[in-house]
Amino acid sequence: MKTNIALIGFMGVGKTTVGEALAKKLSREFIELDAMIEQKAGRSISEIFRHDGEIAFRELEIAVAKEVSQRERVVIACGGGIVLNQINIDRLRQKSRIVYLTASPAIILKRVLNSAEERPLLKTPDKNSEIRKLLKLREPFYERAADIKMDTSQLDIDSAVERIISELKKDEDFNL
Repeated sequence: MKTNIALIGFMGVGKTTVGEALAKKLSREFIELDAMIEQKAGRSISEIFRHDGEIAFRELEIAVAKEVSQRERVVIACGGGIVLNQINIDRLRQKSRIVYLTASPAIILKRVLNSAEERPLLKTPDKNSEIRKLLKLREPFYERAADIKMDTSQLDIDSAVERIISELKKDEDFNL
């Protein structure tokens, strides 16, 4: 029986905001993988990328995903690139239902530009083009990993939470 909910998807689709609200609604602990990585590394993701590179970041991500995947009854907001390494998905799948949050590239760009969070992969003058390029690369990985898929482009946080709960209630192998 699976008891965890892992949210995957590209940056700006709502994994953290929806995840926090979902955890609160279900009285569960919320875990944000990127925050755990920063805590373990003792520095920001931007600094990890800048000083050690993406490969070092992905190695930290694998270690943190392994640790979190063994927990019970938690809501996990995964980093956007978690799907790039199949071992992460295999580990998460053991105890989690994987919910793939999507949004249109235009909505993602708007949300990212309105966020104070630094996005190492978008350090480029043409953010829109980079978002589209990265989405094209990652979408097959997200699709393959997902148990549930939901577009958040036109949803507020509460509506997204209610839809996720509604989908999970249909799942006989999930303990809500």
